[in-house]
Amino acid sequence: MTIARRGAYAVVAVLLVSGCTNSPGPSPRAASPAPVALPAPAFRLVAFDSCDDVLSGLKRAAKDVVTAWGFDDFGGYRGGIASRTGAQEDLAAAAPAAKQAPGSEQSGYSGTNTHEAGVDEPDLVKTDGRRIVTVSGGTLRVIDPATRRMTGKVDLADDAGHFGEANLLLSGDRAMVLMPAVVPVSHSARKSLRPWGDTMVRLVTVDLAGTRPVVVGSYTIDGSVVDARQVGSTARIVVRSRPRIDFPYRENATDTQRLRANRALVDRSTIDDWLPRWSTDNGGEKRRGRIDCGALRSPDAYSGTSLMTVLSFDIGSAYGTGDPTTIVADGDLVYSNGTSLYVANDQRWRVMRGRPAAVQDLSTVIYRFDITGVGTPRYVAAGSVPGNLINQYAMSEFDGHLRVAATLSENSSSVYVLRAADMVRTGVVDGLGKGERIYAVRFAGSVGYVVTFRQTDPLYTLDLGDPSAPKVRGELKINGYSSYLHPLDAGRLIGIGQDADSRGRVLGAQISVFDVSDLSSPRRVAQHRVRDGWSEAEGDPHAFLYWPASKLLVVPMSAQSQVGMLALRVTESGLEQVGTVRHPSTPSLGLGYEPMIRRSLIVDGTLWTVSDAGLRATDSTSMRDQAWIPYA
Repeated sequence: MTIARRGAYAVVAVLLVSGCTNSPGPSPRAASPAPVALPAPAFRLVAFDSCDDVLSGLKRAAKDVVTAWGFDDFGGYRGGIASRTGAQEDLAAAAPAAKQAPGSEQSGYSGTNTHEAGVDEPDLVKTDGRRIVTVSGGTLRVIDPATRRMTGKVDLADDAGHFGEANLLLSGDRAMVLMPAVVPVSHSARKSLRPWGDTMVRLVTVDLAGTRPVVVGSYTIDGSVVDARQVGSTARIVVRSRPRIDFPYRENATDTQRLRANRALVDRSTIDDWLPRWSTDNGGEKRRGRIDCGALRSPDAYSGTSLMTVLSFDIGSAYGTGDPTTIVADGDLVYSNGTSLYVANDQRWRVMRGRPAAVQDLSTVIYRFDITGVGTPRYVAAGSVPGNLINQYAMSEFDGHLRVAATLSENSSSVYVLRAADMVRTGVVDGLGKGERIYAVRFAGSVGYVVTFRQTDPLYTLDLGDPSAPKVRGELKINGYSSYLHPLDAGRLIGIGQDADSRGRVLGAQISVFDVSDLSSPRRVAQHRVRDGWSEAEGDPHAFLYWPASKLLVVPMSAQSQVGMLALRVTESGLEQVGTVRHPSTPSLGLGYEPMIRRSLIVDGTLWTVSDAGLRATDSTSMRDQAWIPYA
């Protein structure tokens, strides 16, 4: 639905598309200069004239898509903290930097495994080498890795509602905790399609400088966290919010009656039902407000059911308004290289609501923001690609261009190149994995790697050095698939995923080492399999640890009712199992079973593993137990 705007503050980003249609042959090929046959809209973000203009536009769009059962997911939320040639130089440059003191393999510490070096991502544990900070069950804990003792903890819960899994960011002596919450609706006695209530995001800042951690401030806003990124001490928090409209469950009504009643509810809504509310508490000094109508921008077409807001905070400072910039759109995936912030918006809502499946309805719109400053991000441009993205690793900016890997209806996959300045498409490689979908993507400088799967695992190697003529250089077909790819060193790549038979039936976890020094001839040179096993690192790269100093690779592993952390050594000839780490059950925390280990990190030669029951310290060379620190 197109809604025109008369505002004088129009921000225009025209998407010009070039490329080619799919090749009829079996092999992927690069785009030609001819215009692509698939239509793509021009993308504009336009200001509203007034709050009345905001409300009328949102109502018109929402009434067009509301169903007899409310909005498409009953008011729920999809996201949540849910990142040079030659090719050898590209791999070395792309590998996340480990913080290690020069001249000593036993000094230094590992940070969170992130998509881009220098751009931190929220996770359930952080370390700066002096302390380890974890958040679990609504409690933040601080551990001294030198004495291997817990030095303090603080309860972060309040009366706002029930909190889900929290994550944190760390800057100096301050930790910022991101806590999703659900607040029961005041009229919960009435049957509702939204019985769980409103969702909120609560940010809590904890000072770690003293003898014990102390909460020094909090910020709360309506919505759910899509994701967040931190550069220096500045955190960018992307929040998706829904209108607070309660669609009651009408048991004896027909769908036609329900739809009429739901449209009437949308018509009766006020601006306060749509705009996210925020509040702050800085040491007892409290403020309240809502996102201002003047901060909203709308694209040409939108569902009217979601607002996507980017907030900015200095972790070391008191909470303000968050300098919000808000788009009338969904937000699904976040990627940042430190200077740009990209938010991907899946457009399949049109098809899910019964509209004809046009190409633009199966596309992903990507918004780019300039975050080189410390205040409000500056919107730059938007573009789109056909299909949907598997995760943030499907996006990567390099040398002024954004590369995007997408699958279109699981028929075939493509890698698109867009000029970052205006998000104009400059090239495409299409026809990847016909009849399959993407399972893993990793870009490393001017090369890229894409894994597709249905029965076998083609690992494609791509040369992206020319943004106007990207091309496939090689292909490796093996059983199974990788769902996470990690640049190891010059010419090698690690894959974490599942082994499978020739029919595509999965058999258990596998860790592979690929030799990609020759892009035209990728090879698997090592493989470690765990029968019936599964690793959290397959779906969450934060669970993956590789420590270059000792070539130690550590991932969580669950298999045959046993859980633990698997440690391997990556050698020149293959993979060697070093050992496993397990945590004891902790009945006092309600864990009468062996807890699943979620994360691992290195601090001065010690391997620390983290579960919901506590932390274990293990010598990373001998794998001998050094200490167990229970949370109880």
